[in-house]
Amino acid sequence: MPSVTLDDVAKQIIALLQRDGRMPYAAIGKEVGLSEAAVRQRVQRLTDAGVIDIVAVTDPIQLGFARQAMIGIRASGPLEPLADALAELPEVDYVVITAGSYDLMVEVVCASDDHLLELVSTKIRKRPEVTSSETFMYLKLVKQTYTWGVPE
Repeated sequence: MPSVTLDDVAKQIIALLQRDGRMPYAAIGKEVGLSEAAVRQRVQRLTDAGVIDIVAVTDPIQLGFARQAMIGIRASGPLEPLADALAELPEVDYVVITAGSYDLMVEVVCASDDHLLELVSTKIRKRPEVTSSETFMYLKLVKQTYTWGVPE
C-alpha cells in the first residue's frame, strides 16, 4: 500500500468527508483552497493508501436486523486465526483482539433473537478454541460516530 503524509489539507479533506461522504470535490476544493482535480487526486491517494474508505453507513434496524450485540469471547491458543475466522461470518461487523477479561470482542447484527442464538450456539461457541463467551445485547444505540479526528 502506498504511503501518504497527512498534512493540514489532507486532514481538512478527511474531516469534510467524514461529515458528508458525498460532498462534491469542487465544494471540498473551495473549503481547502485546491482545485477539484487536486482534491480528486488527494482523495484517491488517501483511499489507495488505506487511510480512508468512503462507504454508506446503514441503520441495521431499518434493514430488518432487529438484534445487535457485542460478544466477549475467551479463547485458548493463538487469537489471530480465531479473529480472522469470526470476521468471515456475515453477521459479524467488528472484531477486536483485546487485553482484559475477554480475548476478543465481536459485534454482530442479526435478524432476530433466534438468529442471534443460532449464531452464538452453532458458529461461535462450538469452535474448539472458544472457552467461554458472554453476549451483551444492545437495548438502545445512543451514539455511533465515524468522525475520529486525525492526529495533530
